[in-house]
Amino acid sequence: MFKRSFALLCILTASIACQRDTTAPSPAALPAVTIVTFNVQNLFDTYDDPGKDDKAYLPIAAKQSAAHIAECNAIEVASWREECLTLDWNESILEHKLKVLADAIRQIDGGPDIIAFQEVEKAALLDRLSTEFLADFAYGPAILLEGQDLRGIDTGFLSRLPLVGEAQLHPLRFPDFPDREGDTRGILQATFQLPDGSRLTGFAVHFPAPFHPTAMREAAYRQLADLRLALPDDQHAFAAGDFNTVSTEVDSTGILDRLARPYWQITHDLGCEDCKGSYYYAPDDNWSYLDMILWSPARGENATWTIRANSLRVLNQTEAQRTADGTPARFSPADRSGVSDHWPLAITIEPIEKQ
Repeated sequence: MFKRSFALLCILTASIACQRDTTAPSPAALPAVTIVTFNVQNLFDTYDDPGKDDKAYLPIAAKQSAAHIAECNAIEVASWREECLTLDWNESILEHKLKVLADAIRQIDGGPDIIAFQEVEKAALLDRLSTEFLADFAYGPAILLEGQDLRGIDTGFLSRLPLVGEAQLHPLRFPDFPDREGDTRGILQATFQLPDGSRLTGFAVHFPAPFHPTAMREAAYRQLADLRLALPDDQHAFAAGDFNTVSTEVDSTGILDRLARPYWQITHDLGCEDCKGSYYYAPDDNWSYLDMILWSPARGENATWTIRANSLRVLNQTEAQRTADGTPARFSPADRSGVSDHWPLAITIEPIEKQ
């Protein structure tokens, strides 16, 4: 009622107070926005999901049937077979996992505005992380659409920026490798409203793993570029997630120069103090930015938001995240150590001050 009366008064008087009320805030008055990407390493619930190969992530009491044991014994990789048989993935372990993930996220003062997640089985897990462990950050409902990955791991978002429209999942297609599509995740697209009312489209990605041919990751980069090019000129965009592109592949194939940099700003190109990467591969003593955040502003005069200088951070300062050697500490249910074999990354975007 107050708003309607005030609007009528404005029409009748054209007062200066009303003019101030309807003037858009200056860029300096708008809050910055922080974006995080986090591969949370096998965030499963404790229930069997029909149609998905999640049998390793069950309580030990649910693993005693002859059928379960037979399925596990058919697994060729010894460590995976042992995990399937003996891992006790129970509610207590899951609760601890969610807590240490939340601790890592809390390295951002006041919390990130948007988080892109990888390796999450269900939206309900992100909602639980949000409501039970990050409630003070006031995230909206989790955004996750079930994809085609045979294990059931998906990408998702938590955001406290309003969602505009509905999210979409774009399955990745590999015409040259159709038999491998079941081991891939689609690109999750969601659009959010920035503080000035403009729109920011996010793409949460988890590209094919390094043991798959380079051609599969090349195809994924092309499909991501096509999705960015299809957006309206006035929409800003970011892509965040696990691109699974190891540093040796970057150097030997030029994949980022050919298929990423023409369309995106790669945020670790812009500087990151004391950063080595987000993932460490011990056999080769090698660091990689498997995880990346890519940025693409709206086109032309619509480019009203930019990356804050030197804002890229590797979030790796909780004790649980680091091994004695200073590398990412993989989560171990057996002794409740570690968090994830990936470190999360964060960037800040801010409105551009027009001259």
